[in-house]
Amino acid sequence: MATRGGFSSRLGFIAAAAGSAVGLGNIWGFPFEVGQGGGAAFVVIYLLFCFLLCFPVMATEIAIGRKTERNPVGAFTALGYKNWSWVGKMGIVAGILILSFYNVIAGWAFGYIVEMASGNFGIAEQFGEYTKNVIKVGGYGLIFMLSTTLVVKRGISGGIEKAAKLLMPTLIIMILGMVIYSLTLPNAMDGLKFYLVPDFSKLNGSVIYNAMGQAFFSLSLGMGALITYGSYVNRKENIVSAAALITLADVGIAFIAGMMIFPLIGFMSGGTMEGAAGGPGLIFVTLPQIFGTIGGSLGAIVGTSFFVLLCFAALTSTVSLLEVPVTYAVDELKIRRGRAVWLMAGIIFLVGIPSLLGFGYSEFFSTAFKTFKPGGFDTDFLSFIASIANDTILPLGGCMIAFFAAHVWKKHNLNEELAQGAPGYMGSFVQKYLNFSVSYLAPVILGVLFILTVLSKFFNINIIS
Repeated sequence: MATRGGFSSRLGFIAAAAGSAVGLGNIWGFPFEVGQGGGAAFVVIYLLFCFLLCFPVMATEIAIGRKTERNPVGAFTALGYKNWSWVGKMGIVAGILILSFYNVIAGWAFGYIVEMASGNFGIAEQFGEYTKNVIKVGGYGLIFMLSTTLVVKRGISGGIEKAAKLLMPTLIIMILGMVIYSLTLPNAMDGLKFYLVPDFSKLNGSVIYNAMGQAFFSLSLGMGALITYGSYVNRKENIVSAAALITLADVGIAFIAGMMIFPLIGFMSGGTMEGAAGGPGLIFVTLPQIFGTIGGSLGAIVGTSFFVLLCFAALTSTVSLLEVPVTYAVDELKIRRGRAVWLMAGIIFLVGIPSLLGFGYSEFFSTAFKTFKPGGFDTDFLSFIASIANDTILPLGGCMIAFFAAHVWKKHNLNEELAQGAPGYMGSFVQKYLNFSVSYLAPVILGVLFILTVLSKFFNINIIS
């Protein structure tokens, strides 16, 4: 552990791991999923999945990482199951693909800081033209990738931990400030009602399916990020309580992000909540229109603050996404950390270029990929990669990690590792619940999620409507 470095404190680990979970999935993805899922009913199902399914898988990933002190590939080998290392390799590939397009979206957000600061609220109507300007938005993405690289290059305690300790409290303060402001606007309470008062008549199989996928993705599970972070955790750390705190932090920030955004939509829509189901364009199209409605210097300040907040959230995740392949390169390929960071960052930026080009600049990368086969429709490269990495690989990875821990490595070994630093764990309700979830609940639910996603995304067979 000494040669690899490690987290210097419990707070540092929790802040970094929570930062890995908190990102665009919370500030960008969660609100539009809630909007499309009918509001509060989606939120209830999302919260259930976070604690019933995601918390046990998170504790398991951290335990595997700490036990082996290795990256997601080396961890399976170190436990004596080299033939399972494909699960770790799959997770690393997923992380690389996710960061490649995540950085493009983060670049858009970074550019919106400039647009909002200059009072260009009309960017909402020009979003298509904005994304076509690949020199400008590519430059923003490059700046964002360089920022991520410089943090990761400084190592675990000197880079990732220090950045997380600064970014996470700042992020929370900024969100709370935006919540307070949004609640003062006319019709804000209509937005809160949509968000907080469940209408379970809106629940259907599709809403439940999307809530499960959102919970799993938002907590950075299935790609080995938490195996990687776990490999730097002190053996005295209580993994179970740390995983619970990380889950609470992620859920809490997603929840207050909704309290920030839906009152704003209530304000803009005059209480009708029209635009709440606006999908991914909610952040880049709908909200700038709201900031424009506020108008003047106040609108510029609010809009700029929001996109600074979004970039902070994105950076906490891009750091963890880059750390996964970097740790693999250091552990398995024996590349010096500094060189590994620049090498992996460069590769990932290049992999992201088709996603950058796929929003109107290149017809091929904008339309030539089919995610729904046969008889489906063309889609852009970014959405295609998201379907493969986010929607498909992550649930499969989570399913395999849970099955491995319970049925191959065996529950008694998992429990022994989780009991390190948690003297009250053995024989507790938490142990029984976690064992049941990892043994049966997680493999079955995630396996079903994977199968349904493959059928829907690639064969146009929609069992859930």
